[in-house]
Amino acid sequence: MPRAYDGRSGRLPAHIGFRAINDDDLPFLNRLYASTRADEMALLDWTEEQKIQFLSMQFNAQHSFYQEHFGQAEFLIIEADSKPVGRVYLDRRADEIRLIDIALLPDQRNGGLGTALLKDLLAEGQSSGLPVRIHVESFNPAMRLYQRLGFQSVEDQGVYQLMEWRPET
Repeated sequence: MPRAYDGRSGRLPAHIGFRAINDDDLPFLNRLYASTRADEMALLDWTEEQKIQFLSMQFNAQHSFYQEHFGQAEFLIIEADSKPVGRVYLDRRADEIRLIDIALLPDQRNGGLGTALLKDLLAEGQSSGLPVRIHVESFNPAMRLYQRLGFQSVEDQGVYQLMEWRPET
């Protein structure tokens, strides 16, 4: 099955590309992860060093979990003009397309790139007849984007909602 984000769909800007992650990307991926938790960390009365150590530990645990439990997944760096600006992790299964994770650097958020990426993935789901699913933290601001694109909560898992988009039949 082709990658959802190979740029051939015409939905993505020409300067956007994708490549598999490698060990050299770990510092970038760690910074990207930390950027997604910045608002949460701002509420804590911790030193910067404590925050950095905590976020690094959390990133390493998440990264190890993803690598261990999603062995067939694509772990991709999103690049703009050949510079890393985000990540997208996909697990294509027989019965679904699982969006494991998607994250963009702060300066890339709210500019339409995330929407374009998701629409591209939904077009793949439509053409393959497969639902697209993602776990989303209930307080994640991206929840509104998922809902706007037609995702619905199908299971409340406490902190997370299992969101699903279904293709039209």
